[in-house]
Amino acid sequence: MTTNRMETLKNMLAQNPLDSFARYGLAMEHANGGDWEGALGEFKVLLENNAGYAAAYFHGGQALEKLGRVEEARDLYRKGIEVTARSGDRHTQSELQAALDMLPL
Repeated sequence: MTTNRMETLKNMLAQNPLDSFARYGLAMEHANGGDWEGALGEFKVLLENNAGYAAAYFHGGQALEKLGRVEEARDLYRKGIEVTARSGDRHTQSELQAALDMLPL
């Protein structure tokens, strides 16, 4: 079933590469399948095209953590905190702060 979702999302992106919803969905499908590199690649493209997509900072940071790239995760969480502070998204901001606080020193 995951393959069908991935193919559907890829087809949506072929028609509209800037579709943030489809890009996020594809990234999450990669993450759900344990393909952290694939997920990270999609989160990066998403954030390049839609820097305000707050959830991508959180889940992108999680992917970086899974890949052992803690400093990059730290940077992404911090950037997400800045974005959510500007937009007033306190809920996601607090989730990003919690994720940042849980990283090893």
